[in-house]
Amino acid sequence: MRGPHNIWRLMRTGATLERTGAMPVVLEAMHAPANLRWVIRALCWPIQFLGLRGDPKLPPATRALTALGPAYIKFGQLMSTRPDVVGDELAQQLQVLQDKLPPFSRDVAVAAVEAELGQPLDRLFSEFSEPIAAASIAQVHKARIAQTGEQVAVKVLRPGIERAFGKDVDAFHLTATVIELLSPASRRLKPRDVIDHFEGVVKGELDLRSETSSAAEFAANTVNDEGFGVPQVHWSLSGRRAMTLDWVEGVPANDVPAIAAAGHDLEALGERVLSMFLQHALRDGYFHADMHQGNLKIGPNGDIIALDFGIMGRIDEYTRRVYAEILFGFIRKDYRRVAEVHFEAGYVPADRDIDEFARAIRAVGEPIFGMDASRISMARLLNYLFEVTEEFGMETRTELILLQRTMVVVEGVARSFNPHINIWQAARPVVEEYIKDSVGPKAMIRDMLKTARVLARFGPRLPQMAEDALIRQSGPDQGGKDGYPIWRRLVWFAFGASAATATVLFLMQG
Repeated sequence: MRGPHNIWRLMRTGATLERTGAMPVVLEAMHAPANLRWVIRALCWPIQFLGLRGDPKLPPATRALTALGPAYIKFGQLMSTRPDVVGDELAQQLQVLQDKLPPFSRDVAVAAVEAELGQPLDRLFSEFSEPIAAASIAQVHKARIAQTGEQVAVKVLRPGIERAFGKDVDAFHLTATVIELLSPASRRLKPRDVIDHFEGVVKGELDLRSETSSAAEFAANTVNDEGFGVPQVHWSLSGRRAMTLDWVEGVPANDVPAIAAAGHDLEALGERVLSMFLQHALRDGYFHADMHQGNLKIGPNGDIIALDFGIMGRIDEYTRRVYAEILFGFIRKDYRRVAEVHFEAGYVPADRDIDEFARAIRAVGEPIFGMDASRISMARLLNYLFEVTEEFGMETRTELILLQRTMVVVEGVARSFNPHINIWQAARPVVEEYIKDSVGPKAMIRDMLKTARVLARFGPRLPQMAEDALIRQSGPDQGGKDGYPIWRRLVWFAFGASAATATVLFLMQG
């Protein structure tokens, strides 16, 4: 489906923004330069008749994004958590996108559930409500299981959502290609790789079997996390286009006045949502990657309850350590160490000046400390970070896209509870605990134990490997491509394996 025909989709996007009155709102919120605003408006005004009308009852930006489709809605959901970037007024408008979109009919949902689970609805559920929440991908119904009487939430995909999302993503692919062609400097950010990554994430979200599995894994990881909850899944009542979870009572996280009226500590909630995210990312390497207010509830006991597990993030242990060391360096104001970690991980090309990079990192970090969050312009901070990364040739790392995006969203949620929260002070205990457990002596012992286990698996094969290598050699002094004899490599490998195993045993006895 990708190709030049998607130009029409991009033209309609601009026309829709202009026709709904969203264009000036968006340009103002993003602080676009005056000359750029003039050019964009001049291009879009003559073709606004091509744009979609949307729902006139909605505010301009929300009206435009809902008319344009699910991928645009996802973008709007992200921006709704960042009033410091888009302004309070626009952020308030975009909150409608989180769980208050127009639903599809109950009859359509019933037909989808029956087709997916292969039984009439009355055999599955004794009660099945009208839609109670509708988002960009699916909507939720409150139901009661016929056999057990348990109250549950049934999530059903929107009809035709796969095709609708495919059109949006195709247009994004074209946009990324055009950006790379017109702006060679942007290629280091890998816009096409970013869209490929986004497309993969979306495809996973459109299969509710994957989400059911993610919810079960996330619940198992967080079962002992005090003040945090995940509803249990019902496997027998879940499939590709429908899934069933326990029903949970609570106040939606975007209704801050109601949360305060219920007597919950808003400052504590702000710190907890941030610390929980960091714990999941660093401790488990598996985190909820769509933690906006529409996917969170505050339970009667004050627990933060997570919902909607269509987008989950996973990072390997090495990346977690790098990420933690960077955060820890910022917290301690050790900008030299932050720079070293970037170089050690290969995030910055080795031919760049590490002292200059450390100086640039200091200019990013210092303004954060000693002030509350309400005085920090995240838009300016992100703009300066972009300039720094461009100067030092850093490339976008697609494996960190979800982590970076979710950190922005979670910070926005924390600020909605406590506008004066200091994200670094809230993060410090979690990061320090992870560093102590994962970068110190205990971590070294665990790494060596893992190495020993790997070597032990190869142990029975070492004699045969050595014999095969010796047979392949035509002479004692011939070796691999670099001329180094293979038999010597095997000797050094065996010596290293023995030394590592002996060291581990010594440490365990000590």
